[in-house]
Amino acid sequence: MKQQNYKNHSKYVIGYHGVTLFAILAFMGGAIRNLWNSSEDNLYASSLLVLLAFILLFMFYFIRSFALRAQDRAIRAEEKLRYFILTGKSIRNNLNTRQFVALRFAPDEEFIALADKAATENLSETDIKKAIINWKADDYRV
Repeated sequence: MKQQNYKNHSKYVIGYHGVTLFAILAFMGGAIRNLWNSSEDNLYASSLLVLLAFILLFMFYFIRSFALRAQDRAIRAEEKLRYFILTGKSIRNNLNTRQFVALRFAPDEEFIALADKAATENLSETDIKKAIINWKADDYRV
């Protein structure tokens, strides 16, 4: 497996991000077309197919966002603990979750200085990731 860095750290799962999204959108398009061409006899069934398509699209979005939110919460707790273990002090409370998510890629040698810099200069997630010299891979993120 290739070593993880800023340019290749994001994950794209072809089965989920590609195939599933395409299938839902194709289903939605077919359902809308079916509703458009429906007669009075099958208007109810056609309407239900469109509703189902929208439900699937919402599920596609929320299933991913809920999982990421839970992971972000765990990452935030892990990085707060790591800062405490390394320094013996609590990390400043002005860091947001996206900043913690970016800090997880910093090795211990760079973590403290980068966390302090992110807190004082309000660095963005991208700025934090770009500032990391020795990238620490996170292969468990889904």
